[in-house]
Amino acid sequence: MKKFLLGTVALVAFAAPAAAADLAARPYTKAPPMIAAIYDWSGFYVGANGGWGTSRKCWDALNGAGVFVASEGCHDASGGTAGGQIGYRWQAGTWVFGVEGQGNWADFSGSSVSLGPVGFGAGTTIRSKVDAFGLLTGQVGYAANNVLFYVKGGAAVTADRYRINATVGNALIASSNDDNRWGGVVGAGLEYGFAPNWSAAVEYDHLFMGNRTSTFTNVAGGTFSERIRQDVDLVTVRVNYRWGGPVIAKY
Repeated sequence: MKKFLLGTVALVAFAAPAAAADLAARPYTKAPPMIAAIYDWSGFYVGANGGWGTSRKCWDALNGAGVFVASEGCHDASGGTAGGQIGYRWQAGTWVFGVEGQGNWADFSGSSVSLGPVGFGAGTTIRSKVDAFGLLTGQVGYAANNVLFYVKGGAAVTADRYRINATVGNALIASSNDDNRWGGVVGAGLEYGFAPNWSAAVEYDHLFMGNRTSTFTNVAGGTFSERIRQDVDLVTVRVNYRWGGPVIAKY
């Protein structure tokens, strides 16, 4: 019996490898392809912005015929700004195109003592303020997934106020009507999509507002003219919410 059991064990030991060799090999299954999520910048968006701006103002005194008399000097009118924007973008490959409208409240204020001669500003301080501005622009951008670099350009409008005060005592001497002036704007920004429909950006804009002649009324009721040249520089931080497909699948 003992010899029979030993023989059976030996037979099983030799037969097991042979049986294993006769089994079919496990079939090979190819791993599924990788799917990359690509950020899609297409769609309507709305957002808010805030930051800082400065407006360079240069004043020239004019005579009754509108002829240049003397330069009254330049100053920077600076301060904070806050507002909102709304726009639409569409993406073609890595290129992104868009249009945007922006409106901001502003408090850019500044002044300087007039350099004008007697009768044309001596002893006075010229004051400037930008109360608000608006931009209507087109955009072209390059997207690296959820990072977008863009440039923009279009039309700009500013709401300006001008005052002339006595340098000593600060009494009001003359003021102009609130002035809405049109010009152009160019800018650039870097935007980061930090969630499927949310993005944040930093943007710089330069406004070319050119020269504009403003009519002033003095406290005695008389009028005179000043030609004022203006440029504006803006740096803002922006947050946008976008409607549209947040990602597309790419194999």
